[in-house]
Amino acid sequence: MTSHRSTFGKLALSTFLLALPLNAAFAQDTTAVANRLKSLMAAQGVEFGWTGISGDSSSMVLQGVTVKPAAENDTLAIGDVTLQGIGEANGGYTIETASTQGFTHSQDGATVDISPFTMHGITVPPEGSDDPMSTIMMYRSAELASLAVKVEDRTAFSMENFSVQVSPPADGQAMTFSGGAEKFTGDLSLVEDPQSKAVIDALGYQTISGHLAMAGSWQPSDGKMTLSKYDIAVDNAGKFGMTFDISGYTPDFVKSLQEMQKRIAAQPDGDDKSAEGMAILGLLQQLTFNGASIRFDDASLTGKVLDYVAGQQGMKAKDVANQAKAIVPFGMAQLNNPELTQQVAAAVSAYLDNPKSIEIAAHPASPVPFALIMAGAMANPQDLTKTLGVQVKANAD
Repeated sequence: MTSHRSTFGKLALSTFLLALPLNAAFAQDTTAVANRLKSLMAAQGVEFGWTGISGDSSSMVLQGVTVKPAAENDTLAIGDVTLQGIGEANGGYTIETASTQGFTHSQDGATVDISPFTMHGITVPPEGSDDPMSTIMMYRSAELASLAVKVEDRTAFSMENFSVQVSPPADGQAMTFSGGAEKFTGDLSLVEDPQSKAVIDALGYQTISGHLAMAGSWQPSDGKMTLSKYDIAVDNAGKFGMTFDISGYTPDFVKSLQEMQKRIAAQPDGDDKSAEGMAILGLLQQLTFNGASIRFDDASLTGKVLDYVAGQQGMKAKDVANQAKAIVPFGMAQLNNPELTQQVAAAVSAYLDNPKSIEIAAHPASPVPFALIMAGAMANPQDLTKTLGVQVKANAD
């Protein structure tokens, strides 16, 4: 019996001694993952900290996480962050899921309630890599169930089921992304400005609801960034959409811009930051403009606005529309672009007669460097619409 106890004791002691270096290795791995995330966030202009770490090398919890963007003065506490399915990959890490706790933050009379935020398929690049993408943490999808902003116990804004899907760049192909929010609401009755409140009440938009959708792509090699869709649709009002297409937004450009922003944020309030502002303008000259558009698809807003203006002026809505048609050519004359003036006048006239959609688009014959745009805006703004190939059209598909 004594022999069995002795043998059992030795086995137990051996197991304990073997476990010591194993647990130490787990602690080292969890710290290494956390520190890599911290350095990666720092490269993107965000201070990232925590109060403790629990778990092991495959699943861990960062406790008491705080974040502070470079441009902000206050640190935001977001609570615990859980990382699951951690693995090593080419000197870096992969993480199957990263999720926050739901948390509440109050400041200046407003309270923000945010549900747990979850990211999937995260790739953490290795430290010290020559790859320009080594400072960017990629993920394949993310979702947020709800977000609400409350003022005096009233929900000023809410959003439900926000999600993003990403196809990371691989084999020379561009990264693509899409996403949106299934629903958002806004309580415009909280607006305090008397004039704005009077207009909101007259139009019947004390509360609004709608949805958000976006899509685009990014090619790191040449920095071609395309936002092919960014639509904000408000029920019983209309849909506002925009697109843009630029080049030169490379990882190196992003890194330089982040470093510049950190330097500006580090300066005390009140210091002269004009030199840094000029440096940012110089940096922006690395970009090239390929195209952009702004479009509004009407869903009764235009008619309500015409009725409101007509009521204010003691006129009929049709007379207000005709008055607007007559004013447009005079307003456009200062651009010294007769072709565009005629185009805008025709588009506005067609839209006011039958409000469906109106779009302003800029599609230059060839890409235009931002430096040329800035120089043109200062030296000869009248020719800028010609340089950018500005067009206006109404009721087009």
